[in-house]
Amino acid sequence: MGIKTKLTELCGIEIPVIQGGMHYVGYAEMAAAVSNAGGLGIITALTQKSPEDLRAEIQKCKKLTSKPFGVNLTLLPMLAPPNYDEYVQVIVDEGIKVVETAGRAPDQFIKLFKANDIVVIHKCVAVKHALSAQKLGVDMISLDGADCGGHPGEINSPPGRGVGNWVLAPRGAEQLTIPFVVSGGVGNGLQLAAALALGAEGVNCGTLFMATKEAPIHENIKKALVNGDEYDTTLIFTSLNNTERVFKNSASTKVVEIEKEQPGDFSAIKDYVMGENYRRSFQETGNADDSCWSCGQSLALVHDIPSCEELLKRMVDDAERSIKSMSQRLVSKM
Repeated sequence: MGIKTKLTELCGIEIPVIQGGMHYVGYAEMAAAVSNAGGLGIITALTQKSPEDLRAEIQKCKKLTSKPFGVNLTLLPMLAPPNYDEYVQVIVDEGIKVVETAGRAPDQFIKLFKANDIVVIHKCVAVKHALSAQKLGVDMISLDGADCGGHPGEINSPPGRGVGNWVLAPRGAEQLTIPFVVSGGVGNGLQLAAALALGAEGVNCGTLFMATKEAPIHENIKKALVNGDEYDTTLIFTSLNNTERVFKNSASTKVVEIEKEQPGDFSAIKDYVMGENYRRSFQETGNADDSCWSCGQSLALVHDIPSCEELLKRMVDDAERSIKSMSQRLVSKM
């Protein structure tokens, strides 16, 4: 048995599950492990300090897997933005065939990607953004619900604006003419089956893959995910209109408090949210409490630390059982 969808066909993979781009997680080892297990592994471009570092990481991944893998390119407003043109050229030069874009629309790069037969999966937090990306010519949408880790859009401006996947996915199915996957809050095979039932072609997972044996992060971070529940995330950067869902700990709680007292003042929270703090927690100290790191509400569904192969097999098995169970509920009418 298996699950065949437009995602598996478009990307040449066996299992309709994407390991989304993640800062300080999406390295060659992570991407290769997911791809070798049948899913679509993703290298995070901007975790690499330079375009040439990205090239080296891609070449490393090629040595670890012969199966398809992609690159995440997140286009965000920054005071000192990276040289996106050079990162894109490396992606093209290295023959990458799947790119996950996020942040602003990839309009300046879409022609180059399409000219090189690169499948573009664009992550959107609202259907209206997905429709705009569809007009640009992207191949697939990753609809990102408000329960996702990282940037879920400005879900508190105005309050109540955030939309979860239970509504976002069927809204996408109603309006989009290109395929989409469900992203955010996905932690097991039952949700994979549910996503397919809602009209999606697969799912995109981040937090779930952080808690795998191959994830290149400290074991204490993985244990924090296993021990967490659906209430162990919080939202920071809300006063800066750059909302991010992160693990709820001392550092993120302090940032929330400061933002209430000094809204819009990045200098007041800078020391708590530095990327170097994030990297050090994941790669050196394993202290899950002293930095602000992205994490979705799906950590409630993380109960152990399997290999990527074990995880994806479990997801497919659970999804197949769920689909069979639903089909058995159909009753013929006389």
